[in-house]
Formats: sequence, structure tokens, C-alpha cells
Amino acid sequence: MKIPRILFAGTASGCGKTTAVCTVLRLLQRRAADIRAYKCGPDYIDPMFHRDVSGIPTTNLDPFFCNKEQLCHLLCQNAGASIHVIEGVMGYYDGTGKTGTDNSTFSVADKTETPVVLVVDGEGAAASLLATIEGFSNFVPNSRICGVLFNRMRAGTYQILCRLMHERFGESIVPVGYIPIFDEAYRLPSRHLGLVTSREIADLQQRMDALADMCAETIDTERIIALADSAAQIENRPVAVPRFAPIHLAYAYDAAFCFYYHDTLSLFEKMGAVLLPFSPLKNEPIPAEADGLLLGGGYPELYARRLAENRDSAESVCTAIKSGMPAIAECGGFQYLGKALDAQPMCGVLEHESTAAGKLVRFGYVTLTARKGGVFGEAGTRLKGHEFHYWDSTQNGADFVAENLRGAQYPAAVTTETLYAGFPHLYLYACIPAAESFYRKCLEYQKMRNSSVGAE
Repeated sequence: MKIPRILFAGTASGCGKTTAVCTVLRLLQRRAADIRAYKCGPDYIDPMFHRDVSGIPTTNLDPFFCNKEQLCHLLCQNAGASIHVIEGVMGYYDGTGKTGTDNSTFSVADKTETPVVLVVDGEGAAASLLATIEGFSNFVPNSRICGVLFNRMRAGTYQILCRLMHERFGESIVPVGYIPIFDEAYRLPSRHLGLVTSREIADLQQRMDALADMCAETIDTERIIALADSAAQIENRPVAVPRFAPIHLAYAYDAAFCFYYHDTLSLFEKMGAVLLPFSPLKNEPIPAEADGLLLGGGYPELYARRLAENRDSAESVCTAIKSGMPAIAECGGFQYLGKALDAQPMCGVLEHESTAAGKLVRFGYVTLTARKGGVFGEAGTRLKGHEFHYWDSTQNGADFVAENLRGAQYPAAVTTETLYAGFPHLYLYACIPAAESFYRKCLEYQKMRNSSVGAE
């Protein structure tokens, strides 16, 4: 399958990858290019920027969650545009395993055979940047690096580097432009989990338009498109997804609850679900026709007082779960189900209370193994997920054994026949039988609810 694609990787976190990718997306759209976007790794926030800046859904490509065939399939199933832009995570080679490069951006580029543009922070340097580029390109036998985009650079320095790069690399690694040094007012703000969410930046579109205006003459979109067109064909082996009778699946979606994997939501849609968003921050109850419930992560701690005051929403969640509605509550959603968050009363479905830990509590990939049967299937069911949070709970659950990539194990999460609740975010596309089990529970609840309505 021919998919014109390009991956923007960084030398390190904070080098300007997201700014660069969002600016390139805006410039490509101005050329009337049809675009798709992807994000390496388990991140939720950068995909929201891709979507809100350019109006396009973004798929995660994560080699811990997915093997090579699954990665290629996810890339292909969301393809169909004139150019497909992938944003890396952390530094290009930063990953796990003995070599340190497993599950890295490089791993995604290598498994999907995607050409790479390296984003290099150019502030305070000139010819020294060639050493950085050469080091990255020679670190592995086939780095796939074929272009460089400089961030925070002046025109004169860029002209010098273009000449030096041509002398040193010829056409094997070409400059594709630079982002000038710009006013701090245009910078994307951050907090403890990375960038703030795109919805929190009221003037996001104006910022991106200003950056695109600034970069219209400094970023060579023609060369970027040419590099993307050079990508090899990719083999697509579809992943089988069962199809069922329709259900209505409610999911909390607002500034407090917005961390969802696009592919998990689309997986449920492929199975037959109709997704129904509702907002606890607006005190909206669960939609009356809902047969199942998703409470994603986000920043509920920033809105604890408002969530505590919005009793209609909290009580509808409590009533639904206690009535047997199947539910998945991850991280922020797990905190919302507890008795209290930052001393503010929450739903009270579970007994725990959540408070700020003052430090990163658990971070990284985990594999969960069920100690007992529950909403995702029998004891022994294995799930893949990720943790990244600065808050902790008095009772984190013990119905799963979580194992991180260092081999450390610890108890995690709560499960019943109709509920999963815990800090780990789950990538259900990596365990379709678990998603199928949850869907079947929703069908059972739908049948039970319809029977009670009929009896009345």
C-alpha cells in the first residue's frame, strides 16, 4: 500500500516537535493538502493539538502496545490522504530495553519504514549542530533520517548551515527549513504532564496562524512532501474486529476528562457502539440511553471543586454503576469514582480518596494480569497500559498484578463483573478479546434494562 508519510523526530523532549508538527500541518493545509496525523507513544495531549489545530483525528503508534503488523495496520487503516505526518516522542532513540531504543520513535520509524525529519533546537549554536545531526544519523546503521528542521534559528545561521549540510551530507540529509525565534506569547504552555491541553489555550488558532505566517517562507513544504512521497510501500494485514448489535456508549468528555486513545474509541465503534459524549464539568448526567460508560483520564484535580458541586452528574454516574452498567474508569476517571479528590466529595462508588503526592508516582508502561475474572474476562487476562500521574489514592486496588518494564510488580486496579477502575490507562486495541468482553457486558445490561422497561 502506497502511503506518503513523514515522521518528525526530536533530539530530546522540549526541542519543539509539537510546535513544528502543528506549524507544518497548518502550512500543508494552506496548500489544500489532505492530511492525516499520528503520534508515537502513549501520549494523549499532542494528538489533541493535531486535531484542534487541523481538525483531523490522530492515531497513536506505540510499539509497546502493538507489534509491527498492528502498527502498520493502524497506519494504513487511518490513511487515505495525500500526506501522513507522524510526530515522535521524547528524543528519537529514547526508549527501553537493553539497547535503550525499544519502544522508541526510532522503533516506529523502523517498523513502518518511514522517512524521518529530525527537529533540532538551533538556539545558541551553528556548525556544532552538524555534529548533532551526524551523531543521530550514524547512531544506528539505518537511521532513516533524511531531513532536518531547525527550531529557534535566525535566517543568517540557516543559510550557513544549508551550505555546510550540503558539503557534508549531500542529498542524503537535506534541510527542510527553520522556525524563527519567536515571541514567548506564541509558545505552547506546559504543566506537570507536559503541554496544557489544546482546549485550555483560548487563542490557539491565532497562535498557530501567526506561527504559520512566520514560517510560510522559512519551511520548505515542497521538500517535506517530496520526502514523504519517497516512503516505501507498506504491507497492511487487517486486524479482525468482531461486530455486534449496536449499543450506546457514554464517555465523559471535557477539560477534566479528555485522555482517550482514539483507537480504543474507534474499536468500540467498529464493534457497533454509538459514542455519546457528556460533560461532568457542565453537570450533565449520563445520557439516558447509555448501555456502558467510559471515564477517561485528564485533569480532574484542577476542577475538583466544580466536580464536587455538580451533583447531578456525580449521582448519575454512581446510580448507573451501582445498577450494573459496565464502566471503565482510568486514572482521572478512577479518582472521580472515589469518595474524595483533594478533599472534595466525588461520586463515592469506591472508598478511596485521592491527594497530590508532590512527585511523579508511577510512570511508564505496564502489563496488567487479572487476579480474578471481571468485566474484561477471566482470571489471567492480560492488558497493556501506561501510568503517568502526580496524584495517588488511599486504595489503588489489588485485582490485577501490574508489571513494569523493569520487572517490578505491584497490585493495581479494581475489577468486578461490570467495572474496571484504576490508575493505568489501557490500550484495548492490544487486547481485543478484553474489549469484546466489555462490549458483551454492555449488551447484557442493555437487555436487562430493556426488559425492566418492558415490564413496567
